[in-house]
Amino acid sequence: MAVEVISLGCRMNLSESERLRALLAAEPDLVVVNSCAVTAEAVRQTRQAIRRARKARPAARLIVTGCAAEVERDMLAAMPEVDGLIANTAKLDPRAWNVPALRTPGTATHTRAFVTVQNGCDHACTFCVIPQGRGASRSLSVAEVVREIGHHLAAGAKEVVLSGVDLTSWGTDLPGAPRLGQLVEAVLAACPSLQRLRLSSVDGIEIDPLLFELIAGEARVMPHLHLSLQHGDDLILKRMKRRHLRGDAVALVAALKARRPDIAIGADLIAGFPTEDDGAHAANLSIIAELDVVHGHVFPYSARPGTPATRMPQNPPALIKARAAELRAAVAARRARWLARQLGRPLAVLAERDGTGHAPNFARVALPPATSAGTIVNHTPTHIAEGLLA
Repeated sequence: MAVEVISLGCRMNLSESERLRALLAAEPDLVVVNSCAVTAEAVRQTRQAIRRARKARPAARLIVTGCAAEVERDMLAAMPEVDGLIANTAKLDPRAWNVPALRTPGTATHTRAFVTVQNGCDHACTFCVIPQGRGASRSLSVAEVVREIGHHLAAGAKEVVLSGVDLTSWGTDLPGAPRLGQLVEAVLAACPSLQRLRLSSVDGIEIDPLLFELIAGEARVMPHLHLSLQHGDDLILKRMKRRHLRGDAVALVAALKARRPDIAIGADLIAGFPTEDDGAHAANLSIIAELDVVHGHVFPYSARPGTPATRMPQNPPALIKARAAELRAAVAARRARWLARQLGRPLAVLAERDGTGHAPNFARVALPPATSAGTIVNHTPTHIAEGLLA
């Protein structure tokens, strides 16, 4: 049987899993679990995926890579279902798998191509194990990024998503320390056939002036910004060792909306961080309305091994769960009102293979059955069905 790559966690893993499928295409009867360790729940899901994969393919060679293969290495290695582990930092190196190098980075398997331009992280947020799992920040050069995007465009991709563990730190390790805005500008200039460029999660405090101008005014950069926000309370942000305060995020979004009113804001938010009291939770809830967050990723705080946050006073699990539910409900209510405002408006929708597509603002749209995947179609939604514009 052909290689199977099971991907858990972030967009980075999705992008890297596509590369792994291409790299290992000639390997028979191999299952790769590309794991996640961002929360205890992610590790539980990784273990569950490993057991399911072994049950489905008992004779296959089962290899685990990804962040959990670093952070939870001993635990995963002890699982009887696992035949071996590949270090996360080596998983795209053909030498780690004893296979030939790819001639190209592979072709897009989706109408949207994820291009990893940066990996690793040099920051030390008190709750996060990702630096343990992915190492120091490192960047692809402009030439490497342009070359990879060219391959995806040749394969038919209409949209490219620039992704990274800490995307806005792209370039800090390159000669001259260029900023992300320079990369985006270079990609747009070098790839005139690229119709849509999107950014994955960004650290708002690290958005440089050129990047701000491109997000605010460049039509080919999609009006959708997902912030690595994490919280809406200043004291909690300081205890998280984040580099921004609430006011920084509010000012950024206000400035962007003044220039580009249709921009849709997404955010990562953590519920129940250690020492979070009722007032801090209220601030976390209120930032959703103040920023008009319509794409929200809410994470219940999860103590991760070796992180400073584990030594802080913890909130009870039931309280964390309840606060996460409140945050999700607030985002859902905000999103429902936002979706209602899209009705009757013509949207340029990039059709996916599952019969849906995404508008420039990342609203998901159900498309007519005859719509060809990979095309950008004009669609005016008339109603909302199961959370989708239709």
